[in-house]
Amino acid sequence: MDAKTKFSHFLTKNELINRSEKVLLAVSGGKDSMLMLHLMHDLGYQIGIAHCNFQLRAKESDLDEELVRNFALQHQIPFHVIHFDTEEYADEHKISIQMAARELRYEWFEQLRTEFGYRKIAIAQHLNDHIETSLFNLTRSTGLKGLLGISIQRDHLIRPLMCFTGAEVEQTVKELQVPYRDDQSNFSSKYARNKIRLEIIPKFKEIQPDFEQIFLENIKHFEESYQFIQRIVLERRKELYRVEGKYVYIQRADLSQYLSDAYFLFELFKPFGFQKSILEEMISVWDKPMGQVFESSDYELLMDRDQLIIRERTALEKEQEVLILKEDVRKHLSPGESVSFPFLDSILALGCYRDLGITDPKSSKQNTNDNGKSEIQIDADLLHFPLKLRFKHQGDYFIPLGMTGRKKLSDFFIQEKVNRFEKEEIPILVNGNGEIIWVVGMRLDNRYKVTENTKKVLTLVFK
Repeated sequence: MDAKTKFSHFLTKNELINRSEKVLLAVSGGKDSMLMLHLMHDLGYQIGIAHCNFQLRAKESDLDEELVRNFALQHQIPFHVIHFDTEEYADEHKISIQMAARELRYEWFEQLRTEFGYRKIAIAQHLNDHIETSLFNLTRSTGLKGLLGISIQRDHLIRPLMCFTGAEVEQTVKELQVPYRDDQSNFSSKYARNKIRLEIIPKFKEIQPDFEQIFLENIKHFEESYQFIQRIVLERRKELYRVEGKYVYIQRADLSQYLSDAYFLFELFKPFGFQKSILEEMISVWDKPMGQVFESSDYELLMDRDQLIIRERTALEKEQEVLILKEDVRKHLSPGESVSFPFLDSILALGCYRDLGITDPKSSKQNTNDNGKSEIQIDADLLHFPLKLRFKHQGDYFIPLGMTGRKKLSDFFIQEKVNRFEKEEIPILVNGNGEIIWVVGMRLDNRYKVTENTKKVLTLVFK
C-alpha cells in the first residue's frame, strides 16, 4: 500500500474528517507538516494553512514562512500567518519558550477555526512523537493516562500522520519530493523531547532493535489497562454518586471502604478536578468535625455530616443585595395581580393584596400555607420600604414563626440541618427597617404574621 492510500484509509477508518468539512492545517515548513499538507491537498480535501512565525531563529524563521507561503500561493490554498514575540510572552508569563510557543499557536489556531469556519485543526505528529510523549511523561507526574501518549483525535484537533512512523515520513517525503526546511533546534539535546529522540531512544534500540514497534504495542496495552480501569470507576461512580440539581451527593459510609486506595479516589473524583494532594488532605480529616470545604479549579467539596456534597464553583457574590421594592406598590396592584423579581435562578412574586376588616372571619386563620417554605402571607402595614433580598450576614437573627424569642440565623440553620453550601444560597427578605421578614423558602418571622389586628395582607411566593 502506497503512502497516499495508507493516509486516506487512516482518515476514513478513524473518521477524522470528511470531504464536506474545512480543515485548518498547522504547517511549520518542516518535513512532517509539509508531508501532511502535500497529502491533504493531493487527496482533494478543503484545507487552509496556518503558519506561526515565532521569530526565534532570525532569517531562518522568515525562510520557513516563505516556503509555506509559496506553496499556498502556487496551489491557491487559503494562507494565514502570524508573527509572535515568543520570548517576550515567555518572560511575561514566566514559562519556557516551548510552552509559550504552544500556548500562542493553539490559541491562534482556535481563533482561526471559529472565525473562518474550519471544522478541524490538523497537527502533524506521527507515531514517533507518540512514543516520545509517552516516554517524556514518565518524567512527569501524569499517571497511567500520561503513558497513553498522544491521541489521534481530541475535540477539534486531529493528527492525520499517526499512521506513519518517523522513518516512513522521511521515506515518503523523499519519494514524493516534498519541499521542506529543517529546524536546526530539532537536532539540539537542549530540549527534553529532543534528548529523548536523539539520545535515549537510540540507547533502547541498542538493547532492542525493534524498540519502537514494541513500545507502540506497550502503549496499546497501557490504553487497554486504562480503559478497563475507567469502566470499573464508571460503575462505582454510578453506585456512589447521587445527582440532585446542581449538587452531587456521596454517602460517607459508602466511600469509607475506598479511603486506603488513593489511586481509585483520584479516578473517582477526576471529573471534578481534585488533585491527589487535596484528596489526601480530605482523608486526613475524615474523622474530625464536619464542615471542611475543599476546592479544585472548578468545584467545591463539602464534608457534611453523613455525606460529601460537590457543587460547581460560581461567581456567586455572597454580599449581593437586590432592591426589590423601592416603595409601596399596593395602590398599583389589583386583587389577583402580582409583580415578580428574579433572584439568581429563582423568582420572588409579590401580589394578591387583600383588605381584611377586624371582623373578617378569615383574619384569625393561619397566614402561611406551608410554614413559610414557599408561600407566605404577611401583614402589609408592617412593611417599610425599600425591601431587599440578600444572603445571610454574620450576626443575623429573626423570630421564627410560632416563637416569641429571637434566634440567631446560624443556629436556626443548624437546627434545620442546613449544610454550608445551602446556607450560602438561601435568600433573606429584609424589611426597610433592617428586620428579617422571611428566610425565603424556610420560615417567616413571627413579627410579620397575619393576626386579628391585620387589615392588609400581602402574599409572597418563591418559585
